[in-house]
Amino acid sequence: MVNDYLLALKLFFKSSSFQRGLILTIGALIPLFLFSYLNIFHLAPSIAVGVLLNAPSDIPGSLKRKIIGTLCSIVITMFATTVILFSKPFLLILITVISLLSFCISLISAYGFRGSLISFSGLLAIALALAIQKETATDIWIHVGLIGIGGLWYILVSLCFYWIAPKTDDDQLLSDLLTLTGDYLITRANLFNKTIAHDELQKDLFQLQTQISDKQETLREILLAERKRSGRSHFDEKRVLIFIALVDIFELALANSLDYNKINTLFKANTDYLAPFKNLNLVMGNHLKTLSKVIITKEKVPSKDELLKALALASDGITKYVDAIGLPKAREGAMMLHNLYDYQEQLLEEIRSIRRALANVKDNSKLLPKSKDAAQFITQEEYSLSILFQNLSLKSPIFRHTLRLTIAVLLAFIIGEFFNIKNAYWIILTLIVIMRPNYGLTKERTINRIVGTLIGAGIAIGIIALTQNVVVYSILAAVSLLLAFSFIQQNYRIGALFITVNIIFVYALLYPDTLSVIKFRVVDTVIGAALALGTTYFIWPNWEFKNLNQTIKSVIDKNTTYLLATQNLYHTKTVTEIEYKIPRKEAFLAMSNLNAAFQRMTQDPKSKQKELTLIYKIVTLNNTMLAAIASMGSFIKNHKTTPPSKQFNDFIKYIQQNLEACSAILNESPAYNANKPDIVAAQTKLLHSYNTLSEARNKEIETGKIDIHPETLNHLQEAHLIYNQLTWLKTLSDNLKKATQQYAVIFYLKQNEL
Repeated sequence: MVNDYLLALKLFFKSSSFQRGLILTIGALIPLFLFSYLNIFHLAPSIAVGVLLNAPSDIPGSLKRKIIGTLCSIVITMFATTVILFSKPFLLILITVISLLSFCISLISAYGFRGSLISFSGLLAIALALAIQKETATDIWIHVGLIGIGGLWYILVSLCFYWIAPKTDDDQLLSDLLTLTGDYLITRANLFNKTIAHDELQKDLFQLQTQISDKQETLREILLAERKRSGRSHFDEKRVLIFIALVDIFELALANSLDYNKINTLFKANTDYLAPFKNLNLVMGNHLKTLSKVIITKEKVPSKDELLKALALASDGITKYVDAIGLPKAREGAMMLHNLYDYQEQLLEEIRSIRRALANVKDNSKLLPKSKDAAQFITQEEYSLSILFQNLSLKSPIFRHTLRLTIAVLLAFIIGEFFNIKNAYWIILTLIVIMRPNYGLTKERTINRIVGTLIGAGIAIGIIALTQNVVVYSILAAVSLLLAFSFIQQNYRIGALFITVNIIFVYALLYPDTLSVIKFRVVDTVIGAALALGTTYFIWPNWEFKNLNQTIKSVIDKNTTYLLATQNLYHTKTVTEIEYKIPRKEAFLAMSNLNAAFQRMTQDPKSKQKELTLIYKIVTLNNTMLAAIASMGSFIKNHKTTPPSKQFNDFIKYIQQNLEACSAILNESPAYNANKPDIVAAQTKLLHSYNTLSEARNKEIETGKIDIHPETLNHLQEAHLIYNQLTWLKTLSDNLKKATQQYAVIFYLKQNEL
């Protein structure tokens, strides 16, 4: 137990979150100490404010984007501070300026996650400018100039840390991705357990898929964009090999999607034979989580013996099942177990690739993408002005959030002015930090903010009651600042706790009436949180059910493209990896977006979760379709297959037509009327092909040939998997079409009501 705590502590101090907190703390404190030593301390707070304002945009990504993002943040924060400070003497002008600045700066969040953080810095500048008193124009210009210097100083400190430890972000993201992928395998293993509710596990899987896809996208930008710019000689191939292996593991794990109803039928009285396969998933998942720690601590890679032992037990499990049930009765179950074993064996080989990379073993078995190919995997962010114009509509969730936030900031300012609240800018700070485009996340952050503030205030009161030592206060203020910014992205509640502690001890150093500061801090936090939650609920609320239409359509379109890429792969076998992997990546990302949207919907108030059961069904059907396509593609990629039959093409055409019909329904386009293939005849023919192979194998067994030839086994596996996956995809597409028709009727009725 003690070792676990020590390891957790070691991982924390080596994490990129702690490093980012350290950069910000050093950047803020050095000017304070240096200017104090030079007897010009009155200039230092402005530089510290510049550091604090411009740190948020320093997030994982390419070095170029980090620098450009921080420079944009510096310009915006300087401009916002200047305009607010010059407007403060004139109340009506100030209200107008706050409105315009809040609206324009908030709209920058249309440019993605980094854009939202630059926007946050600008809004933060508005709030802090309201707290600062500068009497003359000269004082204002000096203060604004020092804020700019503070921002540039932060870039310099950040670059120094980057040169000392340039791969901290890469390793942290890879570690997080290893952990999430391990959790994904473990959760999938629990699907074998009939006593656990599958719906709850499926929701957990949706959430994990979203988190994994987000991490993969960030790593693509960092690793593949760097490769595109610098080429192989300046490229850390080890990290790319690990990343590629993790992407393949995710595809394989997703492809290892079983028909659990069929499993329950086949193994109803023989569930013990599934235990080795569940155990293998658990062992692999836990091994990935162990490797996630190794990549941070740089310790020795653990032994692979447990992995190999678990794989051997799974292999023996097939033999034991066949021996116990007997052929040909056991063939259906044995084929399912063989396919499952093949997938898990490939998963283990990918894990061994990661092990070799971490152990610095030279391994050429996994080819790296060429620089020009790698560029195709990167999702290009668009930063043109057209993005802003596209979002100038009430149909845009970002535009509605911008209006809500602007109104909330104005209300907070007016309340502070009308009731003459001390430090009223804290109200604005609180709602800026808490407010998010959707209600669920705003509510979650509201709770965490209030709880964190109350606990932080309680801790601070306890310490102040014990001592009035300014040295202790100074140390606690510095440490709490470091911990606040180390935790703020990982655990907002703990981050809010340390922010409160920091503010209270800073005020304790400056003012004698500390308890009054604590009281106002808590009251202002509650007012700001109430405003954030109230405006999110009542003013142009962004209920998720209203935004799902295009998200669902995107998934269906991307799944269609992925299905056709898989068909092409089966036909040619010479299709490049890029032609298959790009549609795969886009389908996974689209699915991740739908999963995230569904998760947000479940966080909305119960009254706003319209047709949740139907939408959950659509989300599940799309996830299952993606898994079935991935399963088929994975088998085709990793096995020597026979030429595809006409019946295979008929199935693909039928499924494609169903998916295109779903897309047309959601787009309110005319129904897609095409000649459908004779799917019943195709299904009968494919089943006949599998039965023919099975009967031939039965005759071999009757003649005493118990050991199956590898080629015969491969053909049986292919016929079994292709038939089952196509039949399953056909059923799924039929069900999806019916569900989409139901959804469209309800959705358009709701739209007309609105």
